[in-house]
Amino acid sequence: MPIEVNGKSFETDEEGYLANLNDWVPEVATVMAKLENQPLTDAHWEVINFLREYYEEYQIAPAVRVLTKAIGKKLGPDKGNSKYLYELFPYGPGKQACKYAGLPKPTGCV
Repeated sequence: MPIEVNGKSFETDEEGYLANLNDWVPEVATVMAKLENQPLTDAHWEVINFLREYYEEYQIAPAVRVLTKAIGKKLGPDKGNSKYLYELFPYGPGKQACKYAGLPKPTGCV
């Protein structure tokens, strides 16, 4: 089911993940979040941007355990923990944050 962003249509898969990683623009994340009644704060964007950088470097969307550890390393222990990430992304930091970041669903996520 496609989503509309600034008059342009973006294809998504059956779970709402962007079909083409290269189509991503920040407004895609904003629209996806609005569809889930999830306002995006600077803290959300920090994680989304981290994920995009991580994917660019490793060519994989990290599972939540790897994400938590990597964020802790880069952004500090107060942000690199499950409690913090689940408060930001209640549907699962791996799944929901990766979706907003325009990345594929992380391996191992159901």
